[in-house]
Amino acid sequence: MAETARRWVTALGAGLMLLVLLAGTLALTASEGGGRLLDGLRAGSTAAASSTRRWLRDSSSPAAASTRSRRGSEASASAMTVPGAVDDPEEVVSEVHMSIRNSTARRNLGYLSCGTGNPIDDCWRCDPDWHNNRQRLADCGIGFGRNAIGGRDGKIYVVTDPGDDDPVNPKQGTLRYAVIRDEPLWIIFKRDMVITLKQELIMNSFKTIDGRGANVHIANGACITIQYVTNVIIHGLHIHDCRPTGNAMVRSSPSHYGWRTMADGDAVSIFGASHIWVDHCSLSNCADGLVDAIMGSTAITVSNNYFTHHNEVMLLGHSDSYVKDKAMQVTIAFNHFGEGLIQRMPRHGYFHVVNNDYTHWEMYAIGGSAEPTINSQGNRYLAPTNPFAKEVTKRVETAQTIWKGWNWRSEGDLLLNGAFFTPSGAGASASYSRASSLGAKSSSMVGTITSGAGALSCRRGSAC
Repeated sequence: MAETARRWVTALGAGLMLLVLLAGTLALTASEGGGRLLDGLRAGSTAAASSTRRWLRDSSSPAAASTRSRRGSEASASAMTVPGAVDDPEEVVSEVHMSIRNSTARRNLGYLSCGTGNPIDDCWRCDPDWHNNRQRLADCGIGFGRNAIGGRDGKIYVVTDPGDDDPVNPKQGTLRYAVIRDEPLWIIFKRDMVITLKQELIMNSFKTIDGRGANVHIANGACITIQYVTNVIIHGLHIHDCRPTGNAMVRSSPSHYGWRTMADGDAVSIFGASHIWVDHCSLSNCADGLVDAIMGSTAITVSNNYFTHHNEVMLLGHSDSYVKDKAMQVTIAFNHFGEGLIQRMPRHGYFHVVNNDYTHWEMYAIGGSAEPTINSQGNRYLAPTNPFAKEVTKRVETAQTIWKGWNWRSEGDLLLNGAFFTPSGAGASASYSRASSLGAKSSSMVGTITSGAGALSCRRGSAC
Protein backbone atom coordinates (compact mmCIF):
# COMPACT_ATOMS: atom_id res chain seq x y z
CA MET A 1 0.00 0.00 0.00
CA ALA A 2 2.80 2.47 0.88
CA GLU A 3 4.58 1.68 -2.39
CA THR A 4 1.39 2.38 -4.37
CA ALA A 5 0.95 5.74 -2.60
CA ARG A 6 4.51 6.73 -3.44
CA ARG A 7 3.91 5.95 -7.12
CA TRP A 8 0.78 8.17 -7.10
CA VAL A 9 2.68 11.06 -5.49
CA THR A 10 5.52 10.75 -8.03
CA ALA A 11 3.08 10.73 -10.97
CA LEU A 12 1.20 13.68 -9.58
CA GLY A 13 4.40 15.70 -9.17
CA ALA A 14 5.48 14.97 -12.74
CA GLY A 15 2.06 16.00 -14.01
CA LEU A 16 2.20 19.29 -12.14
CA MET A 17 5.67 20.04 -13.50
CA LEU A 18 4.42 19.40 -17.04
CA LEU A 19 1.48 21.76 -16.53
CA VAL A 20 3.82 24.50 -15.27
CA LEU A 21 6.03 24.14 -18.34
CA LEU A 22 3.03 24.24 -20.68
CA ALA A 23 1.61 27.31 -18.95
CA GLY A 24 4.93 29.13 -19.30
CA THR A 25 5.09 28.36 -23.01
CA LEU A 26 1.53 29.55 -23.57
CA ALA A 27 2.13 32.73 -21.60
CA LEU A 28 5.19 33.54 -23.72
CA THR A 29 3.25 32.92 -26.93
CA ALA A 30 0.32 35.01 -25.71
CA SER A 31 2.60 37.87 -24.74
CA GLU A 32 4.05 37.99 -28.26
CA GLY A 33 0.75 37.76 -30.18
CA GLY A 34 -1.27 39.54 -27.51
CA GLY A 35 1.10 42.47 -27.54
CA ARG A 36 0.32 43.03 -31.21
CA LEU A 37 -3.41 42.83 -30.47
CA LEU A 38 -3.15 45.38 -27.66
CA ASP A 39 -1.06 47.65 -29.84
CA GLY A 40 -3.80 47.54 -32.46
CA LEU A 41 -6.47 48.35 -29.90
CA ARG A 42 -4.44 51.23 -28.44
CA ALA A 43 -3.81 52.70 -31.86
CA GLY A 44 -7.46 52.40 -32.82
CA SER A 45 -6.30 51.60 -36.31
CA THR A 46 -9.21 49.39 -37.37
CA ALA A 47 -12.98 49.61 -37.34
CA ALA A 48 -13.08 46.37 -35.38
CA ALA A 49 -11.00 47.85 -32.59
CA SER A 50 -13.19 50.93 -32.50
CA SER A 51 -16.32 48.80 -32.29
CA THR A 52 -14.75 46.73 -29.51
CA ARG A 53 -14.03 49.83 -27.43
CA ARG A 54 -17.56 51.08 -27.95
CA TRP A 55 -18.99 47.71 -26.96
CA LEU A 56 -16.89 47.57 -23.80
CA ARG A 57 -17.88 51.11 -22.86
CA ASP A 58 -21.56 50.65 -23.70
CA SER A 59 -21.89 47.33 -21.92
CA SER A 60 -20.73 48.93 -18.67
CA SER A 61 -23.50 51.54 -18.75
CA PRO A 62 -26.53 51.32 -16.43
CA ALA A 63 -28.84 50.85 -19.41
CA ALA A 64 -26.71 48.02 -20.76
CA ALA A 65 -26.52 46.43 -17.31
CA SER A 66 -30.30 46.51 -17.13
CA THR A 67 -30.50 44.94 -20.57
CA ARG A 68 -28.05 42.19 -19.62
CA SER A 69 -30.02 41.41 -16.49
CA ARG A 70 -33.28 41.31 -18.39
CA ARG A 71 -31.96 39.17 -21.20
CA GLY A 72 -29.31 37.05 -19.50
CA SER A 73 -31.20 33.79 -19.67
CA GLU A 74 -32.15 34.29 -23.31
CA ALA A 75 -28.56 35.13 -24.25
CA SER A 76 -27.40 31.76 -23.00
CA ALA A 77 -30.11 30.07 -25.02
CA SER A 78 -29.40 31.63 -28.40
CA ALA A 79 -26.30 32.93 -30.14
CA MET A 80 -28.52 35.25 -32.20
CA THR A 81 -29.62 37.34 -29.22
CA VAL A 82 -29.46 41.08 -29.90
CA PRO A 83 -28.73 43.34 -26.90
CA GLY A 84 -31.65 45.67 -26.21
CA ALA A 85 -34.39 43.38 -27.52
CA VAL A 86 -37.07 42.35 -25.00
CA ASP A 87 -38.50 38.88 -24.50
CA ASP A 88 -42.15 39.92 -24.72
CA PRO A 89 -42.80 42.94 -26.96
CA GLU A 90 -46.46 42.92 -25.94
CA GLU A 91 -45.42 44.17 -22.50
CA VAL A 92 -43.89 47.25 -24.11
CA VAL A 93 -47.06 47.72 -26.18
CA SER A 94 -49.11 47.69 -22.99
CA GLU A 95 -46.83 50.31 -21.41
CA VAL A 96 -47.36 52.57 -24.42
CA HIS A 97 -51.12 52.23 -24.12
CA MET A 98 -50.99 52.96 -20.42
CA SER A 99 -48.96 56.15 -20.96
CA ILE A 100 -51.42 57.34 -23.63
CA ARG A 101 -54.43 56.63 -21.39
CA ASN A 102 -52.87 58.39 -18.42
CA SER A 103 -51.94 61.45 -20.46
CA THR A 104 -55.42 61.66 -21.98
CA ALA A 105 -57.05 61.30 -18.57
CA ARG A 106 -54.97 64.17 -17.18
CA ARG A 107 -55.94 66.30 -20.17
CA ASN A 108 -59.63 65.55 -19.73
CA LEU A 109 -59.45 66.39 -16.03
CA GLY A 110 -57.81 69.73 -16.79
CA TYR A 111 -54.49 68.96 -15.10
CA LEU A 112 -52.63 70.13 -18.21
CA SER A 113 -54.13 73.17 -19.89
CA CYS A 114 -51.80 72.67 -22.85
CA GLY A 115 -52.03 68.87 -22.86
CA THR A 116 -52.85 67.02 -26.08
CA GLY A 117 -53.05 63.44 -24.85
CA ASN A 118 -49.65 62.80 -26.41
CA PRO A 119 -47.69 61.32 -23.46
CA ILE A 120 -44.27 62.35 -24.79
CA ASP A 121 -45.23 65.97 -25.36
CA ASP A 122 -47.28 66.26 -22.19
CA CYS A 123 -44.22 65.13 -20.26
CA TRP A 124 -42.25 68.31 -21.08
CA ARG A 125 -43.92 70.79 -23.45
CA CYS A 126 -46.10 72.49 -20.83
CA ASP A 127 -43.04 73.60 -18.85
CA PRO A 128 -42.23 77.28 -19.63
CA ASP A 129 -38.78 76.67 -18.16
CA TRP A 130 -38.04 73.79 -20.54
CA HIS A 131 -34.78 75.43 -21.72
CA ASN A 132 -33.35 75.11 -18.21
CA ASN A 133 -34.64 71.54 -17.88
CA ARG A 134 -33.63 70.23 -21.28
CA GLN A 135 -32.32 66.88 -20.07
CA ARG A 136 -35.70 66.04 -18.58
CA LEU A 137 -36.70 65.09 -22.13
CA ALA A 138 -34.68 61.88 -21.79
CA ASP A 139 -37.21 60.61 -19.23
CA CYS A 140 -40.19 61.15 -21.56
CA GLY A 141 -39.62 58.35 -24.07
CA ILE A 142 -42.05 55.52 -24.70
CA GLY A 143 -42.02 52.23 -26.56
CA PHE A 144 -39.04 50.11 -27.47
CA GLY A 145 -36.66 53.09 -27.40
CA ARG A 146 -37.88 54.27 -24.00
CA ASN A 147 -34.55 53.54 -22.28
CA ALA A 148 -32.52 55.74 -24.64
CA ILE A 149 -31.04 58.33 -22.30
CA GLY A 150 -28.76 60.04 -24.79
CA GLY A 151 -26.55 62.60 -23.06
CA ARG A 152 -28.81 63.00 -20.04
CA ASP A 153 -26.02 62.38 -17.56
CA GLY A 154 -23.45 64.59 -19.29
CA LYS A 155 -22.68 68.26 -19.76
CA ILE A 156 -24.39 70.72 -22.09
CA TYR A 157 -22.39 71.42 -25.27
CA VAL A 158 -23.34 74.46 -27.37
CA VAL A 159 -22.80 74.36 -31.14
CA THR A 160 -21.59 77.81 -32.21
CA ASP A 161 -20.10 77.02 -35.63
CA PRO A 162 -22.18 75.52 -38.48
CA GLY A 163 -19.06 74.60 -40.45
CA ASP A 164 -17.73 71.14 -41.29
CA ASP A 165 -14.42 71.93 -42.94
CA ASP A 166 -12.44 68.89 -41.79
CA PRO A 167 -14.25 65.59 -40.99
CA VAL A 168 -10.99 64.14 -39.62
CA ASN A 169 -10.03 67.04 -37.35
CA PRO A 170 -13.26 68.90 -36.55
CA LYS A 171 -13.04 72.28 -34.88
CA GLN A 172 -14.29 72.84 -31.35
CA GLY A 173 -17.70 74.50 -31.49
CA THR A 174 -18.91 72.41 -34.44
CA LEU A 175 -21.55 69.67 -34.28
CA ARG A 176 -19.08 67.03 -35.47
CA TYR A 177 -16.64 67.86 -32.68
CA ALA A 178 -19.38 67.15 -30.14
CA VAL A 179 -20.90 63.94 -31.47
CA ILE A 180 -17.58 62.05 -31.61
CA ARG A 181 -16.62 62.69 -27.97
CA ASP A 182 -16.33 59.69 -25.67
CA GLU A 183 -18.21 61.30 -22.76
CA PRO A 184 -22.02 61.81 -22.61
CA LEU A 185 -23.10 65.19 -24.02
CA TRP A 186 -26.38 67.05 -24.44
CA ILE A 187 -25.83 69.08 -27.62
CA ILE A 188 -27.76 72.31 -28.26
CA PHE A 189 -27.41 75.24 -30.69
CA LYS A 190 -26.56 78.87 -29.99
CA ARG A 191 -28.60 80.21 -32.91
CA ASP A 192 -30.43 79.25 -36.10
CA MET A 193 -28.13 77.53 -38.58
CA VAL A 194 -27.90 75.38 -41.69
CA ILE A 195 -25.26 72.66 -41.40
CA THR A 196 -24.03 71.14 -44.64
CA LEU A 197 -21.93 68.12 -43.77
CA LYS A 198 -19.05 67.10 -46.02
CA GLN A 199 -19.19 63.49 -44.81
CA GLU A 200 -21.44 61.32 -42.63
CA LEU A 201 -21.91 62.61 -39.10
CA ILE A 202 -20.78 59.47 -37.25
CA MET A 203 -22.12 59.55 -33.72
CA ASN A 204 -20.63 58.15 -30.55
CA SER A 205 -22.70 56.66 -27.70
CA PHE A 206 -24.64 58.65 -25.09
CA LYS A 207 -25.35 61.75 -27.16
CA THR A 208 -28.43 63.93 -27.59
CA ILE A 209 -28.75 66.41 -30.44
CA ASP A 210 -31.42 68.85 -29.23
CA GLY A 211 -32.54 71.48 -31.74
CA ARG A 212 -35.14 73.15 -29.50
CA GLY A 213 -34.91 76.92 -29.34
CA ALA A 214 -33.23 77.25 -32.73
CA ASN A 215 -34.13 76.56 -36.35
CA VAL A 216 -31.51 73.95 -37.25
CA HIS A 217 -31.26 72.32 -40.67
CA ILE A 218 -28.93 69.49 -41.62
CA ALA A 219 -29.22 69.67 -45.37
CA ASN A 220 -27.68 69.48 -48.82
CA GLY A 221 -24.86 67.13 -47.88
CA ALA A 222 -24.23 64.08 -45.75
CA CYS A 223 -26.46 63.35 -42.78
CA ILE A 224 -26.54 61.29 -39.56
CA THR A 225 -25.05 57.81 -39.05
CA ILE A 226 -25.63 55.91 -35.79
CA GLN A 227 -23.40 52.85 -36.15
CA TYR A 228 -22.47 50.24 -33.52
CA VAL A 229 -23.31 52.61 -30.66
CA THR A 230 -26.05 52.94 -28.08
CA ASN A 231 -28.18 55.57 -26.33
CA VAL A 232 -28.68 58.29 -28.91
CA ILE A 233 -31.52 60.85 -29.04
CA ILE A 234 -32.13 63.01 -32.13
CA HIS A 235 -34.66 65.76 -31.42
CA GLY A 236 -35.97 68.89 -33.07
CA LEU A 237 -34.01 68.96 -36.34
CA HIS A 238 -34.91 69.62 -39.96
CA ILE A 239 -33.08 66.94 -41.95
CA HIS A 240 -33.50 67.07 -45.71
CA ASP A 241 -31.84 66.82 -49.11
CA CYS A 242 -29.24 64.36 -47.84
CA ARG A 243 -26.83 63.14 -50.49
CA PRO A 244 -24.49 60.15 -50.92
CA THR A 245 -20.98 60.86 -49.70
CA GLY A 246 -17.94 58.79 -48.87
CA ASN A 247 -14.66 57.44 -50.20
CA ALA A 248 -13.03 59.64 -47.60
CA MET A 249 -11.48 59.58 -44.16
CA VAL A 250 -13.91 60.42 -41.33
CA ARG A 251 -13.38 60.59 -37.56
CA SER A 252 -15.74 58.57 -35.36
CA SER A 253 -14.12 59.14 -31.94
CA PRO A 254 -11.24 61.18 -30.48
CA SER A 255 -8.93 58.21 -30.94
CA HIS A 256 -10.13 56.79 -34.24
CA TYR A 257 -10.71 57.80 -37.84
CA GLY A 258 -10.91 55.60 -40.87
CA TRP A 259 -11.87 55.21 -44.50
CA ARG A 260 -15.59 55.36 -45.24
CA THR A 261 -17.01 53.86 -48.41
CA MET A 262 -19.96 55.51 -50.13
CA ALA A 263 -22.98 56.16 -47.90
CA ASP A 264 -26.50 55.87 -49.30
CA GLY A 265 -27.73 59.33 -48.38
CA ASP A 266 -30.14 58.46 -45.55
CA ALA A 267 -31.41 61.19 -43.26
CA VAL A 268 -30.84 58.96 -40.21
CA SER A 269 -29.02 55.66 -40.67
CA ILE A 270 -29.15 53.26 -37.70
CA PHE A 271 -26.67 50.42 -38.18
CA GLY A 272 -26.09 47.73 -35.54
CA ALA A 273 -27.23 50.17 -32.83
CA SER A 274 -29.63 50.02 -29.89
CA HIS A 275 -31.59 52.34 -27.59
CA ILE A 276 -32.24 54.99 -30.22
CA TRP A 277 -34.97 57.66 -30.16
CA VAL A 278 -35.77 59.98 -33.10
CA ASP A 279 -38.37 62.55 -32.00
CA HIS A 280 -39.91 65.76 -33.39
CA CYS A 281 -37.81 65.94 -36.54
CA SER A 282 -38.95 67.08 -39.98
CA LEU A 283 -37.50 64.77 -42.64
CA SER A 284 -37.81 64.91 -46.41
CA ASN A 285 -36.30 64.44 -49.85
CA CYS A 286 -33.17 62.37 -49.26
CA ALA A 287 -31.29 60.17 -51.69
CA ASP A 288 -32.18 56.92 -49.93
CA GLY A 289 -34.24 56.44 -46.73
CA LEU A 290 -35.46 58.95 -44.18
CA VAL A 291 -35.01 56.58 -41.25
CA ASP A 292 -33.24 53.29 -41.98
CA ALA A 293 -32.53 50.73 -39.25
CA ILE A 294 -30.52 47.67 -40.27
CA MET A 295 -27.93 45.07 -39.24
CA GLY A 296 -29.35 43.97 -35.89
CA SER A 297 -30.49 47.38 -34.66
CA THR A 298 -33.24 47.29 -32.03
CA ALA A 299 -34.85 49.14 -29.10
CA ILE A 300 -35.91 52.05 -31.32
CA THR A 301 -38.68 54.64 -31.06
CA VAL A 302 -39.58 56.92 -33.97
CA SER A 303 -42.09 59.48 -32.71
CA ASN A 304 -43.65 62.87 -33.43
CA ASN A 305 -41.87 63.26 -36.76
CA TYR A 306 -43.17 64.82 -39.97
CA PHE A 307 -42.24 62.86 -43.10
CA THR A 308 -42.80 64.34 -46.58
CA HIS A 309 -41.69 64.06 -50.22
CA HIS A 310 -39.82 60.81 -50.30
CA ASN A 311 -39.92 57.36 -51.86
CA GLU A 312 -38.59 54.73 -49.44
CA VAL A 313 -39.51 56.44 -46.19
CA MET A 314 -38.39 53.73 -43.77
CA LEU A 315 -36.35 50.63 -44.33
CA LEU A 316 -36.42 48.48 -41.22
CA GLY A 317 -34.20 45.47 -41.77
CA HIS A 318 -31.05 44.82 -43.80
CA SER A 319 -32.31 42.09 -46.11
CA ASP A 320 -34.79 39.25 -46.07
CA SER A 321 -31.96 36.80 -45.40
CA TYR A 322 -30.36 38.70 -42.49
CA VAL A 323 -31.99 36.78 -39.64
CA LYS A 324 -30.42 38.83 -36.85
CA ASP A 325 -32.95 41.53 -37.73
CA LYS A 326 -35.67 39.23 -36.42
CA ALA A 327 -34.82 40.74 -33.01
CA MET A 328 -35.56 44.26 -34.29
CA GLN A 329 -38.24 45.99 -32.21
CA VAL A 330 -39.49 49.43 -33.24
CA THR A 331 -42.24 51.72 -31.95
CA ILE A 332 -43.64 54.12 -34.57
CA ALA A 333 -45.89 56.58 -32.73
CA PHE A 334 -47.59 59.97 -33.22
CA ASN A 335 -45.91 60.67 -36.57
CA HIS A 336 -47.46 62.49 -39.51
CA PHE A 337 -46.77 60.77 -42.83
CA GLY A 338 -47.59 63.61 -45.20
CA GLU A 339 -47.59 64.46 -48.87
CA GLY A 340 -45.37 62.97 -51.52
CA LEU A 341 -44.60 59.66 -49.79
CA ILE A 342 -44.54 56.48 -51.85
CA GLN A 343 -43.73 53.44 -49.69
CA ARG A 344 -42.22 52.23 -46.45
CA MET A 345 -41.16 48.73 -45.49
CA PRO A 346 -40.24 46.63 -42.45
CA ARG A 347 -38.61 43.30 -43.21
CA HIS A 348 -38.12 41.36 -39.95
CA GLY A 349 -39.02 41.98 -36.33
CA TYR A 350 -41.86 43.48 -34.29
CA PHE A 351 -43.33 46.88 -35.16
CA HIS A 352 -45.89 48.70 -33.04
CA VAL A 353 -47.54 51.34 -35.24
CA VAL A 354 -49.73 53.46 -32.97
CA ASN A 355 -51.69 56.72 -33.37
CA ASN A 356 -49.96 57.91 -36.55
CA ASP A 357 -51.58 60.05 -39.24
CA TYR A 358 -51.11 58.68 -42.75
CA THR A 359 -52.64 61.41 -44.89
CA HIS A 360 -50.97 60.52 -48.18
CA TRP A 361 -49.22 57.65 -49.89
CA GLU A 362 -48.73 56.75 -53.53
CA MET A 363 -48.21 52.95 -53.43
CA TYR A 364 -48.91 51.70 -49.88
CA ALA A 365 -48.54 52.78 -46.25
CA ILE A 366 -47.05 49.64 -44.68
CA GLY A 367 -45.17 46.94 -46.55
CA GLY A 368 -43.25 43.88 -45.44
CA SER A 369 -41.19 41.15 -46.99
CA ALA A 370 -39.83 38.67 -44.42
CA GLU A 371 -42.51 37.85 -41.85
CA PRO A 372 -42.45 40.98 -39.69
CA THR A 373 -45.07 41.30 -36.96
CA ILE A 374 -47.07 44.50 -37.49
CA ASN A 375 -49.38 45.69 -34.71
CA SER A 376 -51.35 48.65 -36.12
CA GLN A 377 -53.47 50.42 -33.52
CA GLY A 378 -55.45 53.65 -33.55
CA ASN A 379 -53.95 55.09 -36.74
CA ARG A 380 -55.69 57.24 -39.34
CA TYR A 381 -55.21 56.00 -42.90
CA LEU A 382 -56.44 58.32 -45.68
CA ALA A 383 -56.13 56.57 -49.01
CA PRO A 384 -55.13 58.41 -52.21
CA THR A 385 -57.57 58.94 -55.06
CA ASN A 386 -55.80 56.29 -57.16
CA PRO A 387 -58.24 53.33 -57.13
CA PHE A 388 -55.31 50.88 -57.36
CA ALA A 389 -53.55 52.21 -54.25
CA LYS A 390 -56.24 51.96 -51.60
CA GLU A 391 -54.68 49.10 -49.65
CA VAL A 392 -52.76 50.15 -46.56
CA THR A 393 -50.66 46.98 -46.56
CA LYS A 394 -48.45 45.24 -49.09
CA ARG A 395 -46.63 41.93 -48.83
CA VAL A 396 -43.69 42.44 -51.15
CA GLU A 397 -42.99 39.64 -53.63
CA THR A 398 -44.48 36.99 -51.36
CA ALA A 399 -47.14 34.37 -52.15
CA GLN A 400 -50.35 34.43 -50.14
CA THR A 401 -49.70 30.87 -49.01
CA ILE A 402 -46.68 32.25 -47.15
CA TRP A 403 -47.86 35.66 -45.90
CA LYS A 404 -51.17 34.38 -44.60
CA GLY A 405 -49.20 33.20 -41.54
CA TRP A 406 -47.62 36.61 -40.88
CA ASN A 407 -49.06 38.38 -37.85
CA TRP A 408 -50.42 41.68 -39.22
CA ARG A 409 -53.26 43.15 -37.22
CA SER A 410 -55.33 46.33 -37.29
CA GLU A 411 -57.21 47.48 -34.22
CA GLY A 412 -59.15 50.73 -33.96
CA ASP A 413 -57.64 52.16 -37.15
CA LEU A 414 -59.65 54.79 -39.03
CA LEU A 415 -59.76 53.83 -42.71
CA LEU A 416 -60.82 56.71 -44.98
CA ASN A 417 -61.45 57.28 -48.69
CA GLY A 418 -61.66 53.56 -49.40
CA ALA A 419 -58.53 52.56 -47.49
CA PHE A 420 -58.43 48.93 -46.40
CA PHE A 421 -56.05 46.88 -44.25
CA THR A 422 -55.54 43.20 -45.09
CA PRO A 423 -54.89 41.34 -41.81
CA SER A 424 -53.18 37.99 -41.51
CA GLY A 425 -51.75 35.58 -39.00
CA ALA A 426 -52.72 34.32 -35.60
CA GLY A 427 -55.22 36.98 -34.58
CA ALA A 428 -56.56 34.80 -31.80
CA SER A 429 -53.16 34.20 -30.24
CA ALA A 430 -52.91 34.76 -26.51
CA SER A 431 -50.15 37.33 -26.84
CA TYR A 432 -52.07 39.44 -29.34
CA SER A 433 -55.24 39.18 -27.27
CA ARG A 434 -53.39 40.60 -24.27
CA ALA A 435 -52.18 43.57 -26.29
CA SER A 436 -55.41 44.30 -28.09
CA SER A 437 -57.54 44.03 -24.96
CA LEU A 438 -55.73 47.10 -23.61
CA GLY A 439 -57.06 49.22 -26.47
CA ALA A 440 -55.16 51.88 -28.40
CA LYS A 441 -56.20 55.50 -28.09
CA SER A 442 -59.10 56.22 -30.41
CA SER A 443 -58.07 57.14 -33.94
CA SER A 444 -60.44 60.11 -33.62
CA MET A 445 -57.76 61.75 -31.45
CA VAL A 446 -54.94 61.27 -33.96
CA GLY A 447 -55.31 64.79 -35.34
CA THR A 448 -54.80 66.30 -31.90
CA ILE A 449 -52.03 63.93 -30.86
CA THR A 450 -50.02 64.52 -34.05
CA SER A 451 -50.76 68.25 -34.39
CA GLY A 452 -47.21 69.13 -33.30
CA ALA A 453 -45.42 66.53 -35.42
CA GLY A 454 -42.08 67.66 -36.81
CA ALA A 455 -39.53 70.15 -35.51
CA LEU A 456 -41.15 72.59 -33.07
CA SER A 457 -40.75 76.37 -32.81
CA CYS A 458 -39.78 76.63 -29.15
CA ARG A 459 -38.90 79.94 -27.52
CA ARG A 460 -37.42 80.45 -24.10
CA GLY A 461 -39.75 81.54 -21.34
CA SER A 462 -42.91 79.96 -22.76
CA ALA A 463 -44.34 76.51 -23.18
CA CYS A 464 -43.05 74.87 -26.33
